[in-house]
Amino acid sequence: MVGLSIPGVFVVPILYVRTPYNLNRGFDVMQPVQFDHRHHVKDDGIQCLYCHDLADRSAYAGVPATEVCMGCHNQIWNQSPMLEPVRRSYFSGQPIPWKRVHLVPDFVFFNHSVHVKNGIECVQCHGDVASMPIDRKERLFTMGWCLDCHSRQQDSYGGGPVVAAEFPEKLPGGAKTVVGHAQPVQHLQTCTACHR
Repeated sequence: MVGLSIPGVFVVPILYVRTPYNLNRGFDVMQPVQFDHRHHVKDDGIQCLYCHDLADRSAYAGVPATEVCMGCHNQIWNQSPMLEPVRRSYFSGQPIPWKRVHLVPDFVFFNHSVHVKNGIECVQCHGDVASMPIDRKERLFTMGWCLDCHSRQQDSYGGGPVVAAEFPEKLPGGAKTVVGHAQPVQHLQTCTACHR
C-alpha cells in the first residue's frame, strides 16, 4: 500500500493541474456587468473590433472603455438597474473592473494585431463568444495548442510570405518611409517566436 501512495503524491497533483477545475475551462466568468455577447453581436450586429478596438493594432485586445458602452447606453436602457455599474463608472471616471477570461503566461510573447491582421478570426482562439450568454474560457492556450495552429498556418502557406510587417526604408537624401514587406513564416514554430 505504501508503494502506491508515494507515486500518488506526485501523480495526483500533476493530474489535478490539468483538470477543468484548476484551469477554469468551461466555467462561466461572472463579470461586474451582466454582459451578453449574444445580444450585442447577433441582435445588434456589433463587431468584435468595435469594443475590443486595440486587437488589430496592439499586442492586447483590451476591454472596452466605459465611454464605448455609454455611446449607446446613454440613450438605450439608460435607466436600467443592470447598467448601474456602467453609469457609475462613467460618471466617476473609474474603469469597470472586468475579470480576465483569457491569459497567456508572462513568459509568452503574444501579439493580437499580428494574428488579426493575418486573418485569424477571434472565434478560432476564443470560441464562439457570439453565442455565449456569459463569458467562459473555451480554449486553453497551451504550448501544444498554439504550435498546432502555427503548424496549420505554415502548412497552408507553404512557408511562403504571409506576415505583413513594416520596415523603414531609406530614400535618397536620407529621408525614411515605411514600406510594407512580406516576412516569411518558416520560423513560426521556433522557440523564439513566442519565448522572447
